[in-house]
Amino acid sequence: MRRRDHAKRVGQATLLALALNAGAAQAGPYSDDLAKCLVESTTTTDKNALVKWMFATAALHPAVKSIASITDAERAQSTRSTAELFVKLLTESCRAQAQQAVKYEGATALQTGFQILGQVAARELFADPNVAQGLAELEQYIDSRKIEQALAPQR
Repeated sequence: MRRRDHAKRVGQATLLALALNAGAAQAGPYSDDLAKCLVESTTTTDKNALVKWMFATAALHPAVKSIASITDAERAQSTRSTAELFVKLLTESCRAQAQQAVKYEGATALQTGFQILGQVAARELFADPNVAQGLAELEQYIDSRKIEQALAPQR
């Protein structure tokens, strides 16, 4: 029972860190190895599914819920798929790296590894030409002169 509780806490902490993407990852050598394995062991399809899950979960927030059309069934399927990916990565693809990371750096090593995977997946999402175009549209609404004046050294 104790091992099961530990595994549950580790899983919850990992999911929370990934979902929150809390701050910069502080990785040790074993966390680094785990992160590399997680990134290298996921396909573009896996990373896209991870980003989809992050988006579907973030869409629950009241500030964005009205502009996101994700059904409960879609969110549940995305959550199941992501859970299966996590299990596969930790028990098969990156098992040795995960064991070493937890042994020498604790459960936070899992958080760090999955946080980096989430960052890589998000970076790939924002590299898409359609998303990049959407981001570029922001420039037409920014008053560059006003920002330059605000940031200029005061005399």
